[in-house]
Amino acid sequence: MRRKVPLHRSLLLRLLALAVLIAVGSIAATAWLAVRTTTGAIRQEQGQALADDARIYDTLIGYAATHPSWDGVDTALRPLAEQVGRRITLTTESGTPLADSAPQAGPLPTRPSATIDALAVDTALTPGSPGVVDAARIDPRAAGPYLLPPDERRTLLDRADQAVLCLRVRPRIAAVVREEPTGRPRIETPGADLSDNPVCAGPRADLATPTATERKGLAQLNALVNTCLARRKLAPVSVDLDWTWKTQPAPTRSSRADVTEADQDHSQAVNACLGTSRREQLLPYVAPAATLFVSDPGGRPTTTFDLSRTNQARIVAVAGLVLLVTVGVTVLAGVRLTRPLHALTGAAQRMRDGDGAARVRVTGRDEIARLAEAFNDMSERRERLEQLRRAMVSDIAHELRTPVTTIRGWLEAAEDGVAPLDRRLVSSLLEEATLLQHVIADLQDLAEAEAGALRLHPETVYLADLLGQVAEAYRVQADLAGVTLSVLLDADPQVYADPVRLRQVVGNLVGNAVRHTPAGGRVTISAGAAGGKVTIAVADTGSGISAEHLPRVFDRFWRAEKSRSRQTGGSGLGLAIVRKLVEAHQGTVQVESKPTKGSTFTVHLPTHPR
Repeated sequence: MRRKVPLHRSLLLRLLALAVLIAVGSIAATAWLAVRTTTGAIRQEQGQALADDARIYDTLIGYAATHPSWDGVDTALRPLAEQVGRRITLTTESGTPLADSAPQAGPLPTRPSATIDALAVDTALTPGSPGVVDAARIDPRAAGPYLLPPDERRTLLDRADQAVLCLRVRPRIAAVVREEPTGRPRIETPGADLSDNPVCAGPRADLATPTATERKGLAQLNALVNTCLARRKLAPVSVDLDWTWKTQPAPTRSSRADVTEADQDHSQAVNACLGTSRREQLLPYVAPAATLFVSDPGGRPTTTFDLSRTNQARIVAVAGLVLLVTVGVTVLAGVRLTRPLHALTGAAQRMRDGDGAARVRVTGRDEIARLAEAFNDMSERRERLEQLRRAMVSDIAHELRTPVTTIRGWLEAAEDGVAPLDRRLVSSLLEEATLLQHVIADLQDLAEAEAGALRLHPETVYLADLLGQVAEAYRVQADLAGVTLSVLLDADPQVYADPVRLRQVVGNLVGNAVRHTPAGGRVTISAGAAGGKVTIAVADTGSGISAEHLPRVFDRFWRAEKSRSRQTGGSGLGLAIVRKLVEAHQGTVQVESKPTKGSTFTVHLPTHPR
């Protein structure tokens, strides 16, 4: 019976647990060391890299916003590359080189760092850029047609000075003048909100008045915006210098809900047209979009950093310790696993050399223990089969020696003239020859059955007819032995089988029963069908078989008589042939017996074998 190995004793589970333990220990040690030695370096490197990237991006965006092309960008790119210690490369969007701070450093990285486009600024890379990037993501340094000439700058600067003087004298507000990228001055009042304060309104209003250059730019922008709105069939708007707008004719609405929803849609459309129009207006004044590559001077991406010698030594030491522990645990586990395998190999070699009693000691309940149990069972079966083989050879020699010796003795006596070669002697020699032929035929049938070479010719068999034929064939033998032979059938069962072989099975059982039943006894043949199976039973009232002999009843040449007496006839192979023929029909045979009470041999056959 196959025993299932408990899960907690499974060799596979142990190996998995060992591997997980080693992996967890290695990962934990490596992670601990990495966290302690590299966290600071990573933070410092990442912070510096982000600051340098933002500086590079802002510088190149500023150049693109103030120049209509990339001609001359080398004058700004090379000093910047030296300051940050990086290789900076600009290419067109199609990959054509524009500028490279270190062209001899080799190929560029596979992935670009950013796209330089003054009209589509990446706000994540411009935390410290001057001015404010508006919702249209246009760099404020892109002045374009709004760049003021010197005379207009001077005029606005004078107005700004007057407004600042007014604010400082009357309400005593600290005001300063800041110049925007277009050249227009802007007044800043830190800590004071003058949006709704009428103080110094006149000078401030004069400063807010657009100049001729600005009015020209606004007129062009309004034309572009309103053309875009007209294509969408929306009302025109008027755009101011701060890029705010207002609708020129106020549309009528039927309800407050309609007004809110329509105003939202209109605002979204105006903002979209305003952004598109500003980019279209500024496009001739800014450099075209370019691709930025930032790497170290050797051409590698700028995401690596170096550890100190002390930290490198710590990593090597911890890795060596983990490796040493792993090797030690693996060697220990390997020794414990291979020791029983070596024992199995030695036992197998001893078995090969003829030691039939080769066994191994079984310890534990894992897969190797099951392998050792299977090996011991195989060795025991092999030893038993070898004993059976030797016994069979001895039995065959015994069975053949007697008739051959008898025949040879009588023939030698007749040749020497000691015994007359009369009818009686010829009849005796024929009887011995017949017995010898019977033994050889039985051996041939048994060999074919055991080799699976026995050919069956199945057909529908009516057991009433077959059992009647067998009873008639053995009627004379039973009458001579003083045994009553009868057939009992409640119906006429049918079975799909080879009639010749089935008759041989029943005949062997009946002949065996008649031989072992004393005079005055009874042999009964019966048959029945139930549950898709057919049962044939041969019962006798003979001497019976003791319980310790029942397991060997179907062995070849086995007899209950210790002296191997041949007085009862038979070759000693009949029951062995019965079992093989029944198994060839996908059936089973069993025996029940009690000493002095008789025996019953029962054959179970499927009605329709597969």
